[in-house]
Amino acid sequence: IDPCAFDDVETHYLIFGGLWGGQLQRYRNNKAIECGKEPADHEPALCPKIVRLTDDMLEFAEAPRDLVILDQNGQPLKAGDHDRRFFEASWMHKYRGKYYFSYSTGDTHFLCYATSENLYGPFTYQGVILTPVVGWTTHHSICEFKGKWYLFHHDSQPSGGKTWLRSLKVIELEYLPDGSIKTIQGQP
Repeated sequence: IDPCAFDDVETHYLIFGGLWGGQLQRYRNNKAIECGKEPADHEPALCPKIVRLTDDMLEFAEAPRDLVILDQNGQPLKAGDHDRRFFEASWMHKYRGKYYFSYSTGDTHFLCYATSENLYGPFTYQGVILTPVVGWTTHHSICEFKGKWYLFHHDSQPSGGKTWLRSLKVIELEYLPDGSIKTIQGQP
């Protein structure tokens, strides 16, 4: 669900996956399983997948790998950590030579990010980019334009909270000197 295509020096990658509708709970070791379950709260969270694409971008050039997100102690985020664990809405961008993987936590409505020196990770959780917006999900993208970085996302504020009537929002991102991203408040 919600795949992200990422170009890194003329090599293309796909980052994908999600819980519930994204079916990661039914996918282990690159194989579909009939009765997959989400891990218990104390177990490592399910990871999004990353895969290099062929030059024509029509096929996988390798087997998909887990894109592991670690906490500040170097341990994988736990499945029960709903405020930080990956749920859906993968996005990757590169800022000052570092990879930034951002994603939605789903049922807690945060847009979070993790960083790594290596595209394949592991990634270390860094914080929240966007606090909950009006509506359900926080699908997004982050792009540079004329030397500034912008967060594109949606919410349901103009429709009075009707989650199926989403509106596009854009706001400038602020990177702090240490490379962290200043948190944006989703609701005024």
